[in-house]
Amino acid sequence: MVKELIHDPIFLAGKSEPATKDDLFVAQDLLDTLIAHKDSCVGMAANMTGVKKRIIAFLDESRRISTYTVMLNPEIIKKDSVYDAEESCLSLLGGPRPCKRYKSIKVKYQNLELQTRIKTYTGWTAQIIQHEIDHCNGILI
Repeated sequence: MVKELIHDPIFLAGKSEPATKDDLFVAQDLLDTLIAHKDSCVGMAANMTGVKKRIIAFLDESRRISTYTVMLNPEIIKKDSVYDAEESCLSLLGGPRPCKRYKSIKVKYQNLELQTRIKTYTGWTAQIIQHEIDHCNGILI
């Protein structure tokens, strides 16, 4: 189900709680909401839809064919090669803001079957994931 986006910076600045199997419907709602905004958005965290759970969804361009990916409880366990970037966010008013990102990240997460996975991401996809994990940690750009 497509959810309304949250714009309250106080709510968005709160840390998200770990996701469990009871939150799989939140993951589906998040994915539906991201796809509904695909013309202007490449990633979302559950708190952007009013749910403080560690769930992100994003356009994954790390594969041969771009697809949407959902991660539960994502955690960056390794990062390399910092650079300066500018990003916008559907939840925040105003234009792009400066931030620091890493060209390569290794992420530990659970898939929708609650299986733990570890994967390395680079480039644009890595930048999207970092932005969404920041949301889970209550960090706003």
